[in-house]
Amino acid sequence: MRPNIREILKDRILVLDGAMGSLIQQYKLTDADYRGEKFKDFPHEVKGNNDMLSITRPDVIKEIHAMYFEAGADIAETNTFSATSIAMADYHMEEYVYELNYCSAKIAREVADEFTAKILLNLVS
Repeated sequence: MRPNIREILKDRILVLDGAMGSLIQQYKLTDADYRGEKFKDFPHEVKGNNDMLSITRPDVIKEIHAMYFEAGADIAETNTFSATSIAMADYHMEEYVYELNYCSAKIAREVADEFTAKILLNLVS
């Protein structure tokens, strides 16, 4: 059974992760990184569409989530700053909004579960 967040908040302050975009910029990704295999022939500019990295470079997004958890974050946001049909229209990618949100949430959950498992293992050891 997962702990109730309201109960945890009675005892301590929870830390939320930080900006995803700022850390993505440190990777100096190329247009090819943003496109990946799936969007290699996409006819529009995609560089700078950080949300699509959840599909094309999930390794980068996982690493960033892990950095925040390692730094002490208790809660992770998803890599979905612009994953709306209105914002994705700038990149002509409105049809990928669901996939972007799904992949971003899946990655955040996976990394959170990995860190939760590590914490529980340390408590038992």
